[in-house]
Amino acid sequence: MALKRLVALCYRQQMGRWLAALALVLAFATPAYTQMPGRLLPAGKLGELTGRQHAFPLIQIGGEVLRLSPGALIYDENNRTLVHGNLPQSANVLYVREPSGDVSRIYILRPVELEALRRTEKPSSPFR
Repeated sequence: MALKRLVALCYRQQMGRWLAALALVLAFATPAYTQMPGRLLPAGKLGELTGRQHAFPLIQIGGEVLRLSPGALIYDENNRTLVHGNLPQSANVLYVREPSGDVSRIYILRPVELEALRRTEKPSSPFR
């Protein structure tokens, strides 16, 4: 009986150390999982969306009225898809155009993404 208690006591102390180590690891690992991962944005053009002013296949970005391609996708700040009717009144966007000129994808940008894209955007050359 005494041997049983001694073994249980040893395992209890060892288990306490393991639980403390596990709690420490989880405390430092949890913030990495709770952070919002960055989106991978394609190459495109930056613009200001002014929504709900035109009928369905048309959309106004900046001063230009563009046509959405069939199957075009609109992503909000949380990378969820939106329909044309749920567009915000205005937002900063990144949009991708097809060779035909239609817009195939629109990404509504977070302020952090907008700043990062503006920093990496190269100024246009005056010789083009």
